[in-house]
Amino acid sequence: MTKPRTPARLQARGRALWSSVVDAYDLRPDELVLLAHAARTADTIEQLEDALRTAPLTVSGSQGQERINSMLPEVRQQRVVLASMLRQLRLPDDPTEVRTVAEAQRRSMSARKAARARWDLGKPS
Repeated sequence: MTKPRTPARLQARGRALWSSVVDAYDLRPDELVLLAHAARTADTIEQLEDALRTAPLTVSGSQGQERINSMLPEVRQQRVVLASMLRQLRLPDDPTEVRTVAEAQRRSMSARKAARARWDLGKPS
């Protein structure tokens, strides 16, 4: 299978994420779309983190009160979004064991069925 092209306009962190996944796994088209969104989110996180390096942690609110810089909760939320997208990809922990996400999911389902069967054997009817 040919390696998918890196999406346009990805920056360093997004390109690194993209490459690390497509080099290890063969993804379906819908998974590639999700990975592209995750890579763009990784770039957004990097931009926010860069901005926060020189920005104050607190700013003046509309009434002159001290309040947290709004970039802090935004970077936290973007990290949550990225983690969620990466979980949705369901990539196996060890890419050397399986090459495709679909194969990993099939193996996971088989393992669950086997575990349920073993568990059900010990239950009284």
